[in-house]
Amino acid sequence: MDPSLLRRSFLKRSSIGSAALMSLLKDSSAGIIKPNKSAKCKRVIVLCMAGGPSHLETFDYKPKLEELDGKPMPKSFTEGQQIAQLQGQANNLKVLGPQHKFAKYGKSGQEISAVLPNIANKIPDDICIIRSMQTEQINHDPAHTFMNTGSIISGRPSMGSWINYGLGSEGENLPGFVVLTSVGGGQSQPIAARQWHSGFLPSQYQGVRLRSKGDPVLYINNPKGVTANRQKDVIDTIKNLNMIGNQTLKDPEIEARISQYEMAFRMQMSVPELVDFSDEPKHITDLYGTKGADGTFAANCLLARRLAERGVRFIQLYHRGWDHHGGIKKGVEHTAKLVDQASAALVLDLKERGLLDDTLVVWGGEFGRTPMAQGNGRDHHIKAFSMWMAGGGIKPGITYGATDELGYSAEKDIVHVHDFHATMLNLLGIDHEKFTYRYQGRDFRLTDVHGKILKDIII
Repeated sequence: MDPSLLRRSFLKRSSIGSAALMSLLKDSSAGIIKPNKSAKCKRVIVLCMAGGPSHLETFDYKPKLEELDGKPMPKSFTEGQQIAQLQGQANNLKVLGPQHKFAKYGKSGQEISAVLPNIANKIPDDICIIRSMQTEQINHDPAHTFMNTGSIISGRPSMGSWINYGLGSEGENLPGFVVLTSVGGGQSQPIAARQWHSGFLPSQYQGVRLRSKGDPVLYINNPKGVTANRQKDVIDTIKNLNMIGNQTLKDPEIEARISQYEMAFRMQMSVPELVDFSDEPKHITDLYGTKGADGTFAANCLLARRLAERGVRFIQLYHRGWDHHGGIKKGVEHTAKLVDQASAALVLDLKERGLLDDTLVVWGGEFGRTPMAQGNGRDHHIKAFSMWMAGGGIKPGITYGATDELGYSAEKDIVHVHDFHATMLNLLGIDHEKFTYRYQGRDFRLTDVHGKILKDIII
């Protein structure tokens, strides 16, 4: 029998069992693995542009697309290919040229759209733009599922849960995986809570969503007449009852529940201070373009930095508003304006505080958009899209990969979602091929049986 089980059983039955078990649980929350010596970063912040931002209006300029604007889309690109809503128009597809101007920025000469002036002017030499992303799912929810879990099957653990399970949190008073959401700028597809679920991993590793308005966590404040001491008495009583029941049941979810009750109690103390921006100097709130926790993407980016400072391992921000099937010119411009300043500010702020070196920042959506017109918009597209990464061991000021002359398909240094996951885990000091969890007789991993590390973009 596993010696740790014998130890835990003894502690449960002894007079010091309560305190010792909680210590043991707290130790286990610190992670099951130790990062190897190659670890480049300690935490990850993902800025998820939900809805599928067009690479052709943001980070992948195509002169040939501009030249062919309004002309029939060459069938050599699309014949036999998977298309979403344009499938019924396969014989009448027209090219839609870039809707915004591009220019080269910084010493590195990164080519970026005019709709992202802050990213273009302030951090071009800090980011690595990947232009050759590909995915497998052409509709929003399954594409988010694949991006988050590495599987098209709903119910698998999210990448944040995998990392939280493997490495734990650096802090004791906040969850290791936190999710923030904002909306604005275009059609806002819903985001299901299972996108940050722990799947078959213990439930204590799932993401905790902090609400952007009102109480960040429901029931964070005690009812009138309930003091902190009385609340702690309730938590201790529930914990002890659960421990007694678990002596016979031996259910790991009961232990997870004990840990979560303790975390919830600690969050009652830590979360109000976390979301109080009164200690932030004006030049910082101005940098992000926010005045407080007001539910905007800007406020969430500043909150992400505060979470990173407090030891949260994985922070995921969703901005819903990038689904531009029509009116893409104004739509992209409007949505980009809501996220551009704060995205750049987060990188600059982390850099100023010495946190960027060990924080990986990721910016991108679940897929791209078609070079073909859908009226005056673009359809979903899986063969090519762009994202950028910064900090955390990523080479700054480079562009990696390329698409064909119309931006239809990645053709040079193709990066699959599994490759992104493998590289992210590698930067955290985790071997993606050995990081597994046994469930229903099979060893699962985030990258399944795929994934290559993008060594050319790592310092």
